[in-house]
Amino acid sequence: MHAMKRAVAAIAAACALAMGLAGCGTKQNGTSSEQGQIITVGSKEPTNPLTPGQTLDGNAGQIINTLYAGLVSYNADGSTRNEVAKEIKTNDDSTEFTITLNDGWKFTDGTAVTAKSFARAWSYVANVTNGQLGASFFSTIEGYDDLQKDGVDGAAQLSGLEVKDDSTLIVHMSRPDSVFPLKLGYCVFYPLPDSFYQDPKGYAEHPIGNGPYKFSSWTHGSSIEVVRNPAYNGPRKAKNDGITFKMYTDTNGAYADVQSGNLDILTTLPSTALGSFQNNKLVKAYNEPGSSFVAMMFPAKSNHITYDEEGRLRRQAISKAIDRETIVEKILHGTATPATDFIAPPISGYSSTLKNKSNIEYDAAEAKALWAKADEISPWSGELEIDYPSDAPVKEWIQAIANGLKNTLGIEVKVNAFPTSKDYYTAMDERKLGGMYRGGWAPDYPSAENYLVQLYSSAAADGKGGNSSDYKNPDFDAAMDTAAASSSVEEANKHYQEGEEYLLEDLPSIPLWYTNTVAVSTPNLKNVAFDFQSNPVLYDITK
Repeated sequence: MHAMKRAVAAIAAACALAMGLAGCGTKQNGTSSEQGQIITVGSKEPTNPLTPGQTLDGNAGQIINTLYAGLVSYNADGSTRNEVAKEIKTNDDSTEFTITLNDGWKFTDGTAVTAKSFARAWSYVANVTNGQLGASFFSTIEGYDDLQKDGVDGAAQLSGLEVKDDSTLIVHMSRPDSVFPLKLGYCVFYPLPDSFYQDPKGYAEHPIGNGPYKFSSWTHGSSIEVVRNPAYNGPRKAKNDGITFKMYTDTNGAYADVQSGNLDILTTLPSTALGSFQNNKLVKAYNEPGSSFVAMMFPAKSNHITYDEEGRLRRQAISKAIDRETIVEKILHGTATPATDFIAPPISGYSSTLKNKSNIEYDAAEAKALWAKADEISPWSGELEIDYPSDAPVKEWIQAIANGLKNTLGIEVKVNAFPTSKDYYTAMDERKLGGMYRGGWAPDYPSAENYLVQLYSSAAADGKGGNSSDYKNPDFDAAMDTAAASSSVEEANKHYQEGEEYLLEDLPSIPLWYTNTVAVSTPNLKNVAFDFQSNPVLYDITK
């Protein structure tokens, strides 16, 4: 989820910085007006390269989105609008899509953006030989399974992509996918210039996009700078002159920089500030309902908690031993809401009345009983480890969960902090985490499919997508396929909820709470608004 990255991913991460200003001949935040309107954003060092198909963490994702334009982009409310695409036509059963491109789009190296730019990029990401984390997003396109075979040529293309001419791409699906047009604004579907294939590693250090900004510089561990792209003529025209993403390993330091005027906006606050930030006169505070959620995850191979009956009982026991309401009230200070399902209230398909919902409700007595029942199958031995990144503001609630598990289940619980988010997410991607771990998700596109298929389907397991726990359930997969073939959102949501009920029984992850959009900015920042992913709409912000 971004592996549960974004967060949490998360998946789970923020963005970056520098400075800028307006005003004739004056200085603000130590930057002269001649340098223009540069907006500084608090972030973390990206876990993965700055290439669209490898960007499953929120840190890199927000940066990537400034550099590229897709076939469609998203309005703040999650609705789509055409960007590079002029028209997208769908046949009656969502098995074929004819995409016509607008004329005149170019990459920042001056080369043309064509139908082939998309087809070749999608095939590269989908091809297992290239080891891209976003591969599973292409699993419904014809020819995807052929690209998953051992030894396949890394240059092999998806057979379902028909480049009719420079402006026309026809996409043939292996099965119905009614959500496909909605997915097309997500970064894995961005085009790539020909220069990428000559040196992918070098390209990742200096990416060439076609979006509202163009890459300027990357000082690892310090900042990434992007500047306004004057050639961009799409719906996301930048009102400022650039964005500097500043990398922090300490949210306290980032929060202090906003208060002193040395950072413009921050979307990840230290836990110590959650009870007071809305009354802090040095900043402008934001606290709005959000679409992200936080969960506890399990490695595919872990002590006594595998995908069998014993493991299912232990996951249910752990879930019922977590007092979500107290943590939200006492530690998160009301900036979150206890979860009732695997998506989030703003997303179509959300439900608070699903079967097995009691498995994510606090019940200490039932937790003990379930743990004892698991012990009858195989007695517990050793300790339970909880992993998390030390540069994320989660230590207090992680420790609260650890204490609750120890007291309720009578087991030893070890809390293990990774030095940085990059170390943490790298270990997650490489399946090297030692125990239960903090995860989360912010949607790539506003659909229940994104929360479910991309995080729990068999196609997204084994390093091919966001299913970092490598959960596989044929019944869940079948429900997701039926949802994708549905003729309406309402019908699809019934099958998504059917799939959620399997998840609530198996608990491949344990939903904890939905997080609010929480942020602070300097008081002089204008036009600050947040999108459906809880990210600031950076291209609109001015000073």
